[in-house]
Amino acid sequence: MKIKTIYSLISILGFLLMTGCSQSSKTQIKPVQSKLNLNQTFAVTNVNVITMKQDSEILRNATVVIQNKKILNINGNTPADALLIDGRNKWLIPGLIDMHVHTNADVNFKGNKPTQGATFFMDTQDVMTTYVTNGVTTILELDGRVEHFGQRNEIAEGKVIGPRMAIAPVINGGDQNNGGRIVNTASDARQAVRSIKAEGYNFVKVYSQLNMESFEAIVEESNKQGLKVLGHIPDAYKGKTERAFVPHFGLVVHAEEYSKQIRNKSKTKKDAEHFAEMTKKNNTWVIPNLLALVRIAEQARSLDSIRLKDTFKYVHPLLQDKWMTSNQYHKSASPENFAYFDSIIEFHKDLVKAFKKAGVPMLAGTDAGTSGILTGFSLHDELELMVEAGMTSEETLVSATRLSAEWLGIGKEVGTIESGKYADLVLLDANPLEDIKNSRSIRGVFVNGNWLNKEKIEQMLLDLAQQNEADKDKYKWSKRRNY
Repeated sequence: MKIKTIYSLISILGFLLMTGCSQSSKTQIKPVQSKLNLNQTFAVTNVNVITMKQDSEILRNATVVIQNKKILNINGNTPADALLIDGRNKWLIPGLIDMHVHTNADVNFKGNKPTQGATFFMDTQDVMTTYVTNGVTTILELDGRVEHFGQRNEIAEGKVIGPRMAIAPVINGGDQNNGGRIVNTASDARQAVRSIKAEGYNFVKVYSQLNMESFEAIVEESNKQGLKVLGHIPDAYKGKTERAFVPHFGLVVHAEEYSKQIRNKSKTKKDAEHFAEMTKKNNTWVIPNLLALVRIAEQARSLDSIRLKDTFKYVHPLLQDKWMTSNQYHKSASPENFAYFDSIIEFHKDLVKAFKKAGVPMLAGTDAGTSGILTGFSLHDELELMVEAGMTSEETLVSATRLSAEWLGIGKEVGTIESGKYADLVLLDANPLEDIKNSRSIRGVFVNGNWLNKEKIEQMLLDLAQQNEADKDKYKWSKRRNY
């Protein structure tokens, strides 16, 4: 069987997976509800604080006071009414940031009629629970649409316990009948960017089918409009990749964007070094996204790689069924595919080493929401893969905190632990600098200043699993047009 491009698979699945949601008639086993106490003052006492500041400062046995959503002080006065949280022998890190997610939102399965709204509805809390319970307090949505603004508003209003959301819509090229923002000329590309600005977005994602003229016009116009550009390296640049690295192309969102540029060639460490050099020269940053190809390879070989995961119970039943019955990675499996996937997984590790050597800033992102990649949990998987590829535990934590906040333009609000910043924090039972796997040892999470202790985290996940189990037989992917 001919090997399908990874882009095509991710493009198709990314769109479909965004549709996983629950109808308004869902069984009423609700997650922990979110009338958040925004007036509570907290003090985490005797805790080891990994500030993630550039000086790598660690504060031992410190007290961190949180009030009105923000860090009031560190080792300052503790208000008498503060709720004390014992931080002895524990470690406090900034909330984690996943820079590449696809967040499920309401969708219309039935077609575009003048008065037709969504036909399938999701519970925003259900979607956000796996983020916040894993300490992911900021996400970058990379297939943004208006429904994501609605989700962000629910979180801002306090109706939902969820992460901060940055949102980037996609501009692609090719067949206009494929839907979405499709441009094939420079003038159309510039108008698409202006429309995105008018709609309230701060970022633009470029995709694989763009021609060179359109891609370069998007980047140039986005800079004029004050929007950052991130995304794929268009296929049009194969054989001339350096030409894609134009000023203000700010962030490549997959290591795979490099490997597909030399898809039918052998891939060497020298190739990795060449790609790293052109990336550094253009001041472009990179999301390695190592996890995506690892999960694709696993699913191609066996769907048990998904079915047997303990976290599968947190996936919405519609997506559970889709991943098992309509899994494109598994359907296209062949010995040739297995060999190809394995080769590029190794090449992506070479790329990480080359990026590190060249000084290319790397950010943590997972493609969460696509098949086999569960939101929230996946970020810890990605951090471990980044360490396996040659980064230190500290470097991976920086990539998922300070550097990601800096690229998003919110470094003054989050990303490090400092007085005056928002209280997005994760309390751990063990030191993640000694072993990145300790990022999973979550004792509690502050989400915008609101405390989720371990018991509440466990209850939120239990409620979500029970809800999904109760709804397991209600939703079949093959019948989605009926919903």
